[in-house]
Amino acid sequence: MSTEAGDRVAIACPSCSPEFETIHEVLTTGGGDATLRCTECEHVHKERLPEDETAQLDVVISQDGESFSAQIEAPADAELSTGEEFVAETDAAVMTVRITSLELDDGRVESAPVTDVDTVWTRAVGNVSVNVTKHPKDGRREATESTKVQVPGDHDFVVGETEELGDLEFTVEGIHIRDDAEGYEFDKVDYEGDTVAAKDVKRLYVRDETSTAWSAW
Repeated sequence: MSTEAGDRVAIACPSCSPEFETIHEVLTTGGGDATLRCTECEHVHKERLPEDETAQLDVVISQDGESFSAQIEAPADAELSTGEEFVAETDAAVMTVRITSLELDDGRVESAPVTDVDTVWTRAVGNVSVNVTKHPKDGRREATESTKVQVPGDHDFVVGETEELGDLEFTVEGIHIRDDAEGYEFDKVDYEGDTVAAKDVKRLYVRDETSTAWSAW
């Protein structure tokens, strides 16, 4: 990542600390040099900042049952782990994704240095499609239906709460959690008040609350 105005960097100050690094605020960049202000003594000076080394990664992004490939740059000294999320800038869009697997020469692992990784397998989590199993108020299981809802990944579904999404109105009765979700004790929750982010939901089990009012006339 390039250094921008407003960033803070550690570098020696020619005024108060020529031998040891102090924290500097970046005032301007351009022309190969950056204008810096020492936070210790307020001295302003220009320095050429070393650029962070980056590595290019092949990324496969899965979204709504389809996958596409992209390439991104990451800090060469970084460590990647499954479950981590990052913003991927692709030709198609800028999207938030979650790492689901890391592919190396000798197989797939859950964590590895950036320089060891051949392919990063990910899932889009900024906006997600959630599977819904919906049954009617009267409990007739033969009338159970499957559908999907599109929501932001950080939208919370809460067991016991009623949602209105588009033409659907339903009460959440249970939530099956995705295998790549972290921070949950169980893979399915059904106690009132249990909350799961949409990006972590494998399937919602709901009671249909949509009005079925009709008239014989």
